[in-house]
Amino acid sequence: MTKDSLRGEAVADYMSDFISGNTKIRYNFGIKEVKSYRIGELFASYRDILWDDGRHKYNVSSFIGEIDEILCGRRFSTFDQETLDGLIAALRERGNSNATINRKMAALSKLLRKAYKMGDVHSLPEFRRQKERSGRIRFLERDEEERLFAAIRSRDENAYRLSVFLVDTGCRLGEAIGLIWNDIQGSRVSFWITKSGRSRTIPLTARAMQALVLDGDGPRGKGPFAMLTQPQFRAVWNEAKKEVGLASDDQVVPHILRHTCASRLVQGGIDIRRVQMWLGHQTLQMTMRYAHLATHDLDGCVTVLEPHRMPNPPVAAGWQTQTAGATQSAAARSSKPAARTAAKAKPAKESGKKVKKPHRPESSPSSLAENLSAPRAVAKAHGK
Repeated sequence: MTKDSLRGEAVADYMSDFISGNTKIRYNFGIKEVKSYRIGELFASYRDILWDDGRHKYNVSSFIGEIDEILCGRRFSTFDQETLDGLIAALRERGNSNATINRKMAALSKLLRKAYKMGDVHSLPEFRRQKERSGRIRFLERDEEERLFAAIRSRDENAYRLSVFLVDTGCRLGEAIGLIWNDIQGSRVSFWITKSGRSRTIPLTARAMQALVLDGDGPRGKGPFAMLTQPQFRAVWNEAKKEVGLASDDQVVPHILRHTCASRLVQGGIDIRRVQMWLGHQTLQMTMRYAHLATHDLDGCVTVLEPHRMPNPPVAAGWQTQTAGATQSAAARSSKPAARTAAKAKPAKESGKKVKKPHRPESSPSSLAENLSAPRAVAKAHGK
């Protein structure tokens, strides 16, 4: 059998395996084996590399599990655009909002990009961000904070300290629990383990500094909130939330303290760029969700535009002078042609009577004689 015939049989076998859905294709003339994987298998391989332990990793695990279920456990060596579009359509049919779809697609994109770099997936689709509506951001009013924090304090002093720290720093729950004592220097705290991967350092309020003080002489532990876990804190939070009548509000979760901090900064007149730096947002677009809360942000524009608040503004005064001069000049120029036109105009006829033309008044004979005799009288008086 010739080499060409062997190659032809290999191609025929490939097409047969491709049509039948066989996932393992071997060639006897040097082409390496092509493998395919389920999305769940890829996640199991790379989850510990791509995501840190915590609630976010738990959420990503739920996202990937749902995606694998929608795809019916299909195996992939390539992930094409048609598959991605079908997946998005299925999520939308399940009632997922565009914002939720974006979160799930972000997790899938991160996983597939890692698999592509490792050679497990040989092509990637284009992930297009779905347009999100700018919904209302819920934050705690001062009285709500007081009632909720009092209920938390009655249950767990450490959970209360953590709540105060969260609302005054705007940090995430995982960032606060992960703090160690070396992260606190004087009146500043540094967050090194963040969602965006970028560290940040912010100053502390007096209340936040007081929240770092541990009661009693017990062991300090690795950090000010190391004695708490996220599930423990959430359990205390939910009990207190129920006690103060907020159980039906599904937006009152620990993350609302971050929204509350951001809202107070914006409403207090802090510019949006500094709010971004304070919160550690990776993009300004994320911080712009709070921009509508700056209801007095444009008040300074009125101060500039009000003329009575700017005594003798040089630009305005000069403009007015130039305008007045130009108006007078224009009026003078326009009056000259009108005068010339009036002078040349023929006298109008009124009621059929002729109107006499204007003429120089004529002197009477007596007045003329008087005018002529006046010089003679003057000369005679001088002896001439």
